[in-house]
Amino acid sequence: MSGERFRPAWWRSRVPGGQKSADVALPRFRGEMFASLRHRNYRLYWIGSLIANTGDWMDQIAIGWLMWQLTGSGGYLGIMSFFRAFPILLFTLFGGAMADRMERRRLMQITQTFAMVLALLLAALVWTGTVAVWHVLAIAALRGVMLSVNLPTRQALLSDIVDREHLANAIALNSATMNLTRILGGSLGGILITLVGTGGVFFLNGMSFTILIVTLAMMSIPPMVVRARKNLLASIGEGLSYLRGHEVLRTLVVLALVPMLLGMPYMTLLPIFADDVLGIGNEGYGILVAFTGIGALCGALTVAALRDGHHRGRIMLLVMVVFGAMLVLFSQSTIPVLSFALLFGVGLGQTGYMALNTTLLQTHSSDEMRGRVMSIFFLNRGMVPLGTVAAGFASEWIGVQVTVGVMGMGVVLLALYAYLRVPRVRALR
Repeated sequence: MSGERFRPAWWRSRVPGGQKSADVALPRFRGEMFASLRHRNYRLYWIGSLIANTGDWMDQIAIGWLMWQLTGSGGYLGIMSFFRAFPILLFTLFGGAMADRMERRRLMQITQTFAMVLALLLAALVWTGTVAVWHVLAIAALRGVMLSVNLPTRQALLSDIVDREHLANAIALNSATMNLTRILGGSLGGILITLVGTGGVFFLNGMSFTILIVTLAMMSIPPMVVRARKNLLASIGEGLSYLRGHEVLRTLVVLALVPMLLGMPYMTLLPIFADDVLGIGNEGYGILVAFTGIGALCGALTVAALRDGHHRGRIMLLVMVVFGAMLVLFSQSTIPVLSFALLFGVGLGQTGYMALNTTLLQTHSSDEMRGRVMSIFFLNRGMVPLGTVAAGFASEWIGVQVTVGVMGMGVVLLALYAYLRVPRVRALR
């Protein structure tokens, strides 16, 4: 007797002919918040991503701890973050061009295999006692190269595994999953370092990638239609020309990049707020970060619950204002409980606006250009370290509260400018 009949019905449901239309509507997923989980392909992707991303966050905790053990220097922690982020700024446009030239599922499997090898290599170096600072920096840089391909491919793949009706929900759930795994992975990482050491955490992270590789292989995706191939530089130029010719997409990219430069560096300055402004020490710093993460998770789930027909452009600009305004208010707060609540609002606004921005970019880009458009979007990952350096120096010159207040006001003014000067963006659905 086939083992198929012993699998739950939601797993057995398949789409005839490898199409990406929704599977049998499932009672447990009828709510708008989880609508994209009706798709078997998305369920497979979600399960694999949940496990792999949790492993990756565990890894980030462990690699930071390893670098601290090797150097005892906070400066080296910053250098390691730069080594990981800078390749994204350099190579993500090439990654987007590759995502439009190759089968995205296969490309993701390649990047996940590469990530697995790096994690297992670092585990072996730790276990053999041969790990050195340059090993950690080199692996951080290679991970950045991997992410420059993986990030735009991962986002573009969503349009291959769900239909347009559920794309916004899939993107929002993806964002919610990332924030959930940040909480899970961050908590587990610290515990597992005590139990199995940093080498054990790296090994577990390597194994977590195998789950996503397998779930990707289990998907049924129709063959990708690729137009006449051009070299990578020509493909990148074509993507930039496409963006220049679309005012709405161009504005959405600016709204993705500039707030990351202005707003996100606040995370790096939170230890100063915890120690000097609020006087709550290390434990309080952890609570500040936790409230940001909880707000981010709630923001992503709220976006996931939006139905088609909502004015997503207007809502995006509104929550962008919330992000900036909450930053301004937080910068001036000296009351710990109030600061916790304001950071919840910061996390909610930041993740809500980014999830909506991603959705609008995906749904208003053509299929053959989507990977390249998303690669330009993911330049925002490279903006954060640049903004962090500037914010760090500014906090020494004019004080941390003034610095974060100015950053938040910049986000608010940008959102208001887009609302008033680019009406087509606020009219987007």
